[in-house]
Amino acid sequence: METTEAARSYLIDEPSFPYCKGCGHTQALRALDQALVKLQLDPAQVDITTDIGCVGLADALFHNVHTVHTTHGRSTAFAVGTVIADRILAGGKLKAIVMIGDGGAMIGLLHIIHAAQMNVDVTVLLHNNFLFGMTGGQHSALTPRGFVTTTTPQGNLTPPLDICQIAQSCGAGFVARKFATDSDLATTIAEAIAYRGFALTEIIGLCTAYGPRLNKLSGRRLKEIVEKQGHRAGVLLRREDRKEFSLLYEEKFPRKDGSTSEDLIPVRMDYSLKRPVGLIISGTAGERVQSSARILCHAAIMCGLHTTQKNDNLVTQGTGFSLSEVCLSPSPIFYTGIDSAAGVIIVSDDGWREVKGRGDLERLDPDGLLIIDTELPPLQTRARIISLPFRRLVSRELAAVAALGLWLRINKPFPMEAYAAALIDFYGARANPFLQALDKVLGQMASLSEV
Repeated sequence: METTEAARSYLIDEPSFPYCKGCGHTQALRALDQALVKLQLDPAQVDITTDIGCVGLADALFHNVHTVHTTHGRSTAFAVGTVIADRILAGGKLKAIVMIGDGGAMIGLLHIIHAAQMNVDVTVLLHNNFLFGMTGGQHSALTPRGFVTTTTPQGNLTPPLDICQIAQSCGAGFVARKFATDSDLATTIAEAIAYRGFALTEIIGLCTAYGPRLNKLSGRRLKEIVEKQGHRAGVLLRREDRKEFSLLYEEKFPRKDGSTSEDLIPVRMDYSLKRPVGLIISGTAGERVQSSARILCHAAIMCGLHTTQKNDNLVTQGTGFSLSEVCLSPSPIFYTGIDSAAGVIIVSDDGWREVKGRGDLERLDPDGLLIIDTELPPLQTRARIISLPFRRLVSRELAAVAALGLWLRINKPFPMEAYAAALIDFYGARANPFLQALDKVLGQMASLSEV
């Protein structure tokens, strides 16, 4: 969508700002709106990603732009992923703006550092009021020495991080430190957004709920506090000697003549799938279950299908051993995970317990297919059940690859040749054992055990 007339505001009509009187967030949001008006960006090409905290209440205040509300500290990472996907897979015009507080920046500091190192085209507006304003006035890593918070009632003892200096040391292209009351704040924000690369603007503001009450200060004293820490204000850096990440990516991985953004995995074959289908593949960690699901997705893309993969992980989630939910679809998919399954594949004791514990068989379509290793205990389902001794036939490391191949041969969503080609793409010279395992299991089709 292109704007047909000059935008006068990107905020909703008659916005009611949900902040305490005098809060710096209101001033910063108005300055952001003025910056967007100055740039006249297409609202459909603007993505505002907000963090947890008072600043995150801004989502509902903007009209027609994309807004994403994220988990605490992760807003920069979300925006980076969005921009990279847009640059490589879509039109490449998206402008991503992150709004994060000093508390969120402390929690997600490495995300900011990495974005600066990569020089991704993301603008981070760091709203710094020296404390966690939403959760009780606790100190953050950016709290100045001597500043009183609810967790430093005698004054903070440790020196604050200089986020602007950190960003510069990590290769950021544009770095500024401004005050929410600065008359040229909107101009600086517009310059940061227009910059092609990573830009960080720290905006010093007042949390009127805690700052004045605990420190007996007004907005005028904020500049004194910042100067006392040795932190400079203004536009601190603008460099033109680094290329934005997506440009470097294009140079490293150039597209072939006539290719499109969808040709990262070239379409070599066709598919016969008529509707979206879900699959659950479950086994034991370290036995190539999730990599086998990934290869299936690779093969599907080679045939022109859309696909997603959602993995379960024992280490970080404590909920499973090795399980993937895969969706294959002839039309675009807008979220990961599946509501129902056309097939469930179980190749180990761990996978059996996981599927049973999650209740996955209740999601199996009545006309679906359960493929299970013969040596596992039987499971009750209305769907068709086929069993083979996969682990005994082809080894535990090859069981998932082989069982997925069996599902493909029976359901025929796309040619088996695509699956074999994806195995070769993935494993290269080491693909032979996987191809042999696939042939061995498919050769057993005549002796399939059906329950």
